[in-house]
Amino acid sequence: MKEITKINHLGLRVKDLKTSRFFYEKLGFIFIAGPVGTEPVAIMEHPSGININFILNGDAECTENVLMDTPKKNTGYTHVALEVTSAESALKSVRELGITITGEVEFDGAKFFFIRDPDRNVIEFHQPMSN
Repeated sequence: MKEITKINHLGLRVKDLKTSRFFYEKLGFIFIAGPVGTEPVAIMEHPSGININFILNGDAECTENVLMDTPKKNTGYTHVALEVTSAESALKSVRELGITITGEVEFDGAKFFFIRDPDRNVIEFHQPMSN
């Protein structure tokens, strides 16, 4: 469809707004609004324009990501990849924040690493290969 111009936002189901807000603020996201609506939803946005809608009805007893942490590989979105200017610099910043790195990869000149948010959602920091 030629009418599609960009991704508007990412929706993440979370257990606790306060916990998620604190985590994403460490990554530079700014709280915009919420909870709003019947679901309800809270909104955060990064200065780069990346917008996250937290759907605030996650099961408090859930301890695993059913797309990533179980032997059965369910279909669905597995992660978001945030593009960075320097994977090395971003990795240093994330480590200084005390966030666990769950994987690091270098492939054909591209560099990327992974973390998990408090609800075990996977976040990739991706530096594309330089031309």
